[in-house]
Amino acid sequence: AHLGNGNVIQNSAIGFKDGKITLVADATTIRLAANAYDTTIDASGKHVYPGFIAANTTLGLVEIDAVKSSDDQEEIGSFNPNVRSIIAYNSESKVVETVRPNGILIAQVTPRGGRISGTSSIVQLDAWSWQDAIVKENDGIHLNFPSSFKRSGSWFEPGLIEANKDYPKQAEEINAFLINAKVYNQGSSKERNIVLEATKGLFDGTQTLYIHADEEKQIVDAIQLAVDNQIKKIVIVGGFEAYKAADALQKYNVGVLLRRVHDMPTSDDQDVNLPYKMAKILTDKGIVVGLENSGDHERMSVRNLPFLAGTCAAFGLDKEKAVQLITLNTAKLLGIDTSCGTLETGKDATLFISEGDALDMRTNKLTSAFIQGRTIILETFQTKLNDKFKAKFNQK
Repeated sequence: AHLGNGNVIQNSAIGFKDGKITLVADATTIRLAANAYDTTIDASGKHVYPGFIAANTTLGLVEIDAVKSSDDQEEIGSFNPNVRSIIAYNSESKVVETVRPNGILIAQVTPRGGRISGTSSIVQLDAWSWQDAIVKENDGIHLNFPSSFKRSGSWFEPGLIEANKDYPKQAEEINAFLINAKVYNQGSSKERNIVLEATKGLFDGTQTLYIHADEEKQIVDAIQLAVDNQIKKIVIVGGFEAYKAADALQKYNVGVLLRRVHDMPTSDDQDVNLPYKMAKILTDKGIVVGLENSGDHERMSVRNLPFLAGTCAAFGLDKEKAVQLITLNTAKLLGIDTSCGTLETGKDATLFISEGDALDMRTNKLTSAFIQGRTIILETFQTKLNDKFKAKFNQK
């Protein structure tokens, strides 16, 4: 049993009832009554993990990119804290079911676009409706902080990098918005403003401000701006140069949801392996680090989240700390660690059994999975197609 907090029980006994874990123990030191549990699963030689958590995803918001009526990830306008992703979440999405066979059982559903994209929510990935799916509703607001530099050209033929002359103006627009929001929520305005009203949780500590930023200057300026406006909970999303801003992150207790590990460095003079090493670098500096996998074709690549953690382990991070990147650490950053993220008594029975190491794509083969104690089906439309054509060509 990989508990998700850095510890492992080599020969474990795990029990749950009514959706909650009731037993996590060394099987060699306990004795259970014959009728203690309704069902017993012999997982000898296999591995048990808490359900993996995918942060900053658009799962359930977009089904087919080319079909605009199935795309609910972005709203028009620049400042949209009142936009709630959860009401657009499609619990029956065909994309959602494809991530469960790799152990991803919880996800943060996050809007895109604008300067303030909107409000995310956290869902479990086995539900009849968005109401049933909720683990934590309206957990935080997402701010896309302006870049201090910009590159000309295109992704396939990059041009020169130059300073963003509009950076001070863009940063001041955010500051002005937050000042207005703070004043509005502290006062008793006669006119209701649903945009400013939606930010109340940032100032009373019930919501997190997720700041999407990669550059050192972006990160430092964004943290200072948030602190100056008395925002209590801050998480950096992306954070490629977060290691350069470690002092600010430590000072204000800011964690990082690290950008896609399977990517290239952002500058020509950086170590080509820097993305793979980043989680260890930040962890060694005492920063709470989780992983996220946003970017091109992100919904179809969310399933690869465990293997990003595996890459971090291959480049120096302790294997159980790599598991923490997508379990306890992410749960802490999302504010759900009291119910999810580890195998501990009293927490939700959201876990799975794998034939081997779940961070290795060769051995991550789930035999059973549970969300809040319910057995979930691991079959998807993709596994059905696989079985269909294996049978056609008489393959085992």
